[in-house]
Amino acid sequence: MENSTLKQILSFVDLTTLSGDDTQEKVDNLCQKALDLKKQYNGEGHPAAICVYPPFAAQVKAKLAGSGIQTACVAGAFPSGQAPLEAKVLEVKLTAEQGADEIDTVINRGMFLEGRFEEVKAELIAIKAACGNAHLKVILETGELKTPENIRKASEISIDAGADFIKTSTGKISPAATIEAVEVMAQVVKEHFEKTGKKIGIKPAGGISTPEEAKAYVDVMKKILGEEWLTPQLFRIGASRLVDNLTSQIK
Repeated sequence: MENSTLKQILSFVDLTTLSGDDTQEKVDNLCQKALDLKKQYNGEGHPAAICVYPPFAAQVKAKLAGSGIQTACVAGAFPSGQAPLEAKVLEVKLTAEQGADEIDTVINRGMFLEGRFEEVKAELIAIKAACGNAHLKVILETGELKTPENIRKASEISIDAGADFIKTSTGKISPAATIEAVEVMAQVVKEHFEKTGKKIGIKPAGGISTPEEAKAYVDVMKKILGEEWLTPQLFRIGASRLVDNLTSQIK
C-alpha cells in the first residue's frame, strides 16, 4: 500500500482507549503518540481525535491544545445505553463542558428492538441538545441490531435526531464493525444528502486493526458516497491497534 494511502487512513483514525483500567498516564501517552505522529509526518498523517472516557476529557483537551487533534469522549451510559435519560443527558453535558469536541453516544438497543422508535429518537434529541457545540456521533451497535432493516432504521432515526455522525459499534461486542453494516449506513447517508443537501459522517469502529481492513471501509465510502466523504470531517475509523500497524508500513 502506498505511503499516501497509509497516511490518509491514519488521518481518519480516532485513536481510542476505553478500558476499565485506563489511567491518566495511559491517556497522556496516547495523546503524545498522536502529537509525535503529527510532527513526524509534518502534519500529513496523524489521528483525527483521541477518544476516551469522560473523566479524561479535560486532560486530553489540555494536552492536545493547538494541535488540531480533536478530543472525543464516549458519554451517555456507554456501552449499554441502559440508564435513565436524565443521567445520560447530565453525563453528556458535563463531558462537553470539560472540553470534549465530540461526543460518542450509544442508542438504547433494548428500546429500539421493542419498536419504541419515537422514544429512541427523543432520547437522542435530548442528548444532542446537551452536547452544546460538540459534535454528536451516534453508535448504533450494529452487531446487536443484526438485520440490514434494523441498521437502516436506526441510521434514519439517528440522523433525524441530529446526529453529525453515525457509528457502527462500541467495540465491546462481537461482531463489531462490518462492511455490510457500513454499506447500509452509507446508503442512508447518501439518500439523506440527496434529499436535504446535508452531509452526515460515518465511523466504523471495533475490530479494525490492519491497513487492509481499514482500506476496505475507505473503498465502501468511495464507492457509495464518493471522494468528497474521504475527509476526517465526514469519515472516521475507531481503533486502538490500527495506528501501530499503519505506521509500521509507512516507509
